[in-house]
Amino acid sequence: MNKRKLGRGVTIVGAGMTRFGLFKDRDSKDLFAEAFTEMLGSVDRGVDPAEVEALYIGNFSNDYFARQSHWAPLIADVIGLCPKAATRTEGACASSALAFREGVFAIASGFYDLVIVGGVEDMSKRTTEEVAEGLALAAAPYESRAGFTFPGVFGAVATAYFDRYGARREHLMDITIKSHRNAPLNPKAQFPFTIRDAMQAKAESLRKRGQPVPDWKDEKDFLRDPGVNPMVAWPLYLYDCCPISDGASCLLLAAEPIARRFTDDPIHVIGIGQGSGRGFHGSSDLTTFEATRHAAQEAYAMAGLAPRDIQFAEVHDCFSIAELIHIEDLGFFKPGEGYKAVSDGQTRLDGPKPINTSGGLKCKGHPVGATGTSQLYEVWTQLRGQAGARQIPQADLRFGAAHNLGGTGGTSTFTILERR
Repeated sequence: MNKRKLGRGVTIVGAGMTRFGLFKDRDSKDLFAEAFTEMLGSVDRGVDPAEVEALYIGNFSNDYFARQSHWAPLIADVIGLCPKAATRTEGACASSALAFREGVFAIASGFYDLVIVGGVEDMSKRTTEEVAEGLALAAAPYESRAGFTFPGVFGAVATAYFDRYGARREHLMDITIKSHRNAPLNPKAQFPFTIRDAMQAKAESLRKRGQPVPDWKDEKDFLRDPGVNPMVAWPLYLYDCCPISDGASCLLLAAEPIARRFTDDPIHVIGIGQGSGRGFHGSSDLTTFEATRHAAQEAYAMAGLAPRDIQFAEVHDCFSIAELIHIEDLGFFKPGEGYKAVSDGQTRLDGPKPINTSGGLKCKGHPVGATGTSQLYEVWTQLRGQAGARQIPQADLRFGAAHNLGGTGGTSTFTILERR
């Protein structure tokens, strides 16, 4: 693959993000304004918003969820950017990763020096059934017409992976338990509790109601109980699935020559890749995403790095099996070896390859349009050593990455960041 390079260096000099959750009394404008305000406060030497030259905003389907389209100028108005350029990008769950990509290219080309990129989604105003219908708009029509919901798609992926490599449902539990250990350390997380916390809370609730309390021996015993963890689409259960979420995230990108006007600690974009996939109707292998492999190859080539060089990553864990597939497609582990690595603790916060230190989509939440830049927010925070209780305990963090998947594999992005 060609070693493509950016025309000039691009950096992240500020970042902001709302807490993710269900906010029925707030809308997308409120949420993005909050993320934008936090971003302004994060710029070490400050920034005059009047200097910002353009906005790229990712949003998947507020047309459906909020019954409102044309979000780029609406958000530009909220943050005082009008009449400057504002562009919306849509790539299903990768929508704001595409906004980030467009912002990077705009600066690398020399056209702009300072831009805002981000994303927002407002999903809580619809019922669960309506949200499922809205998300299905990102699937290939061959899949949705066959009744394949997203849990069904990833349930099929899990079944295929189990059959090929001998993994079991308990191995998915390892991912769930790990993610829930990270989430309480993240003040932005929608589900800030461990599985043991959930187990103890459920036991206490049953006792208060005078009902018998099952003799759960440990977290996996709790997750095996269909009374608290019902099946969604075999072999995926409730705790394997990400939630419905509202939220926004926002980054400030600056051309490398001017970055130190804003901070002594800019984070550099050194690899960026994007791939597309044909959907499962055209796939001969359900245990891999061709779009992810392509995006990863492109980003590694640009950065001049190999998978072993990436010290930690945020990956798109809309379902627990997705994290497992992605850490193999990204080259962190060989095909069929990822589940063993997770079981061995290699992807834990204190492991050699931490994955989803934020709690991931599974626990942090997944307002689809905001997810891509929220993952980059986490990588930026970790590289700057500002992640607090969830800070990776490795002293020499230099390379981190974010992987974002849209639809059933139709769009995939992979971005590598460096602290110098």
